[in-house]
Amino acid sequence: MRNPVGWAALTAFSLAFFAFIYAPLFVIIGYSFNSNPVNMMIWEHFTFDWYAGLLGLADRTTDVSNRAAYVESTGQMLAALRTSLTVAVITTTISTVLGTATAIALARYRFRLRGVYNGFLMLPMMMPDIVLGIGLLIFFVTIGMNLSMLTIIIGHCTFLASYVFIIVQARIAGIDPALEEASADLGASEWVTLRKVLLPQLAPGILGGALLAFVISMDDLVITYFVSGTGDTTLPVFIFGMIRRGVKPEINAIATLIILASVVIAALGLWLRSRKTD
Repeated sequence: MRNPVGWAALTAFSLAFFAFIYAPLFVIIGYSFNSNPVNMMIWEHFTFDWYAGLLGLADRTTDVSNRAAYVESTGQMLAALRTSLTVAVITTTISTVLGTATAIALARYRFRLRGVYNGFLMLPMMMPDIVLGIGLLIFFVTIGMNLSMLTIIIGHCTFLASYVFIIVQARIAGIDPALEEASADLGASEWVTLRKVLLPQLAPGILGGALLAFVISMDDLVITYFVSGTGDTTLPVFIFGMIRRGVKPEINAIATLIILASVVIAALGLWLRSRKTD
């Protein structure tokens, strides 16, 4: 039988836990509609001006206090967004291919130092971002490679491939190898077995790893800060530069749009996964 006191305590703890996690997000969303351009903690009235300013839709004839005055250039923000999307798409593609191939190789083949190799794949996930960022910066400078979008992509792939590897490895552990053996017994080649048997079974894990890699790449600040060039600013680095001069309403608006994008990506992933499962 359930203990009423224990059940009530568990419910209260769960509510407090979710409130602790999500309350700051709701605060950001709420204050992104505050019309006060000086002190966002003092509510004046509801407005969409900050979103209009970020999208370049603000009325230039209105007073500067009612527009997105603290964004020096909407073009710079959109350029940073384009850089982040480009890096995230390329990084996700490379990391998904590398992580998936590595997970299949370690699960289906036996070779010397397999355990050591598996451990090294975990290392980028456990290493502090600042250590990895400094290490990558020193490496690029040592080999004489100019910091650019390419160095950002390389830096992101060094640790995002590990995330994809972990997710796909967990998925492949639950697949019966007898399915592949049966495919081989029926005369299918290794490539046909991979394409028609193994990959469809791994599709939910591959999709989950790809979406996770995309979100982390879009969100990464520390490593990107160290390995990005002057002309390749990503959106997190751009926001960091803005927030160093104070938390302005536009930052809340940008954060709200990022939250919305994350929710859409998560919902899309769950929808695609349910279709794959069905």
